[in-house]
Amino acid sequence: MPIDNTTLIREKVDQAVGILQEQNIDLWLTFVRETSAVRDPILPYIYGHDVTWQSAFLLTRSGERIAIVGHFDAETTRRLGVYSEVIAYHEAFSAPLREVLDRLNPQQIALNYSTNDSHADGLTHGLYLLLQKYLAGTPYAERFVSAEQIAGALRSRKTPSEIERIGAAVATTYEMYHRTFEYVRPGLTEKEIGQHLLDQVDTLGLETSWERSGCPAVNSGPNTPIGHAGPTDIVVEPGHIVHFDFGVRQDDYSSDIQRVMYILRPDENQAPEPVQHGFQTVVDAIQAAVRVMKPGITGAEVDAVARQVVTDAGYPEYKHATGHHLGRACHDGGGVLGPRWERYGDTPNYPLEAGHVYAVDVGLMIPGYGYIGVEEDVVVTEAGA
Repeated sequence: MPIDNTTLIREKVDQAVGILQEQNIDLWLTFVRETSAVRDPILPYIYGHDVTWQSAFLLTRSGERIAIVGHFDAETTRRLGVYSEVIAYHEAFSAPLREVLDRLNPQQIALNYSTNDSHADGLTHGLYLLLQKYLAGTPYAERFVSAEQIAGALRSRKTPSEIERIGAAVATTYEMYHRTFEYVRPGLTEKEIGQHLLDQVDTLGLETSWERSGCPAVNSGPNTPIGHAGPTDIVVEPGHIVHFDFGVRQDDYSSDIQRVMYILRPDENQAPEPVQHGFQTVVDAIQAAVRVMKPGITGAEVDAVARQVVTDAGYPEYKHATGHHLGRACHDGGGVLGPRWERYGDTPNYPLEAGHVYAVDVGLMIPGYGYIGVEEDVVVTEAGA
């Protein structure tokens, strides 16, 4: 039975208040409108519904939980039972907003904008300008700060309920992989194998973890395109490595797992040495990363450990991060287990915390055979991962 979303939202809102206290931020303001068109990524955690008119969800470090919503959304907000004060309006949003801010007098107002984390960047530029207009002549427009660290912490620190959901999605994915490994044989195309996985998704009434056209990825042999493209008409042949990247979204939470198999030639009873060496290198790199994953270590430090195993084994370094957060989204924002490359901004410097869940992913190409990529879903605890 799916876990009650209201309970989960209450858990996350309580968690958000604690994060505000920890970060010494007076007020976190999530400002949205017509969310069926543009939905702030944080909204499912603190509200769980769409709104039509301009709306604000205000959480304070002293524990106030205030929602300012259009009149026709007010009853839905009250039924949620998370916000102790629900303020409904008909004609003007700015008046109740100013009244609440005057009452609270926050010295910092955290807004959902970020240069590092797409999941903390839900406030559109238009809404930011509108907020400045509404607060013109007050001191509050000068008190805006980024909510990047608040939103990142809220998404990243999984509650027991969230970890349970991710674990269920992982278990389902394993079952689907087992059925698919029994199905794969020479003569099938990548597309046919991919459809076998998608048929299972549909039978179970689930969704894929990312865009269906590229989930699953199925790559057979040395000439297949590796990345986020979908399966092709390439035919599985003996001597091919067959690589999968796949996950499901179940009860709103995702899995993300990569697996590989080798198709034996008629004269083989095991994979050839280059394939075995490459596979063992990938497994060793992932296990080395997981061994050092504990609260306090940075993502860059974890990445360096895995990357060193690969380069020490004689392979070129892979051109992606070793891992990313996993949760409601397959790539769930927050920090990355990655190198300090420009494209990752400051996110490799974020420390790991208990309750984080990462997909740990290492891959390399074996010339003449294909791509070996393995990905494991890992939860960080106080004692390790």
